[in-house]
Amino acid sequence: MSDEANRHAVIGNAKNFWQHSTQNGFDLTHPSSPSASRVAPSLHIVTTTAPIIVDPAKTALVIIDMQNFFLSESFGRTRGAGHAACDALLTDAIPAARKAGVQIIWLNWGLTEEDVSTMPPAVKRAFGFEAHSDSNDGLIAGEEYFREHPSGIGVDKFGDKRHQGGHKMLENGKDGRIYKGLGSQCGNVTLPSGKTVDAGRLLMRDTWNASLYPPLDEAYQQGLKSSRPDVWVHKNRMSGMWGAATDCQRYLDRESIRTLLFTGVNTDQCVSGTFTDSFSKGYDCILLSDGCGTTSPRYATECIEYNAARTWGFVASCHDLAAGVHEMLNGAKQGIP
Repeated sequence: MSDEANRHAVIGNAKNFWQHSTQNGFDLTHPSSPSASRVAPSLHIVTTTAPIIVDPAKTALVIIDMQNFFLSESFGRTRGAGHAACDALLTDAIPAARKAGVQIIWLNWGLTEEDVSTMPPAVKRAFGFEAHSDSNDGLIAGEEYFREHPSGIGVDKFGDKRHQGGHKMLENGKDGRIYKGLGSQCGNVTLPSGKTVDAGRLLMRDTWNASLYPPLDEAYQQGLKSSRPDVWVHKNRMSGMWGAATDCQRYLDRESIRTLLFTGVNTDQCVSGTFTDSFSKGYDCILLSDGCGTTSPRYATECIEYNAARTWGFVASCHDLAAGVHEMLNGAKQGIP
């Protein structure tokens, strides 16, 4: 047989498999069996390593942490990679997903009192924490150590009152303020309109700081009225898929969603954490690189994109998704599967 002959493969197991051909790339549509006909219409996406084919009905666009705390100018956020990702989502990814019938999931930090009271120290430290001077320390005892105190001092994850570098989106707010950690009071912030609002406790559910960044909140509100309404899912770790099961995983399994298109902030933290946990749990993972952003140095993004493309799954762009949807809808009009 010639080395140039088209080769076929089935990869995985009877309950969860991909198909591959040297001619068409990877088929991620998850039919009932390898011999079953492919769903039509199917969505073809060009990635950085190989073409892929997905079933829109089994696919979700996952938008992670595009919240006021991470993006709003009211927290001192200047325009950066996260805002560029917002533009790509609004211009390409979200409209394309809606046209294709792809589920849109807004996966966001949204803590409860129980979450805060049981949060492990390593996760709390990432967002700064509260320290006390020796003169005040004797006034605190027992469970009081784990509550926020007016006399407490907000320090960064290195225990310093001044920001020592790293993830500005996580640690620094308005005027370089360092917060006292997850669940701590953010205080008042001033909106671009000049109005002052209480930002609420850091990344707690139903607070202004944990609400979607306004341009994306508008898209979410519109999505609630779509034929396949958008879904908001809370998470309580950087990964929305950590541990034995999360609300996000339960939703995906209930809706038979197997393929995930990842976007949001930060590329190298919450996005990559959710991406790699999803990979380990057997989901198909595609990173839409221009729909992601981070304040970390460029090499952090390069590391995630390299591994996402060559080990964990695939890398494409929001534009690639939009182009694939355009091709699919045009093909459907012409009767092409």
